[in-house]
Amino acid sequence: MKALSLVLLPVLGLLVPSQTLCPMDEAVNKKLQEHTSSLISGSLSKMSLDCQTVTSRGNLATCPAGFTISSCTCGSACGSWDVRAETTCHCQCAGMDWTGARCCRLRA
Repeated sequence: MKALSLVLLPVLGLLVPSQTLCPMDEAVNKKLQEHTSSLISGSLSKMSLDCQTVTSRGNLATCPAGFTISSCTCGSACGSWDVRAETTCHCQCAGMDWTGARCCRLRA
């Protein structure tokens, strides 16, 4: 049985393809990747992240139009908050003295 296993092992190696793509497929894939990465890097180089912090009294802080929330902070050592409608931070502790929102947008 061991001898049969040793004989079949090289045969199994022949069944597994050593090259998955033909040279033409590899060339096409390489060109597509080069073209795609240059388009992406060109687009990203023209974009910037514009952020600002908004604070307000009470338990709500709302971002200006066009901005979205990236994080919230609460006064009175409160660590419980949620985001409402993607633009408003809501601190969940009672008697909040202030709430802050970090608001960001992508600019081209």
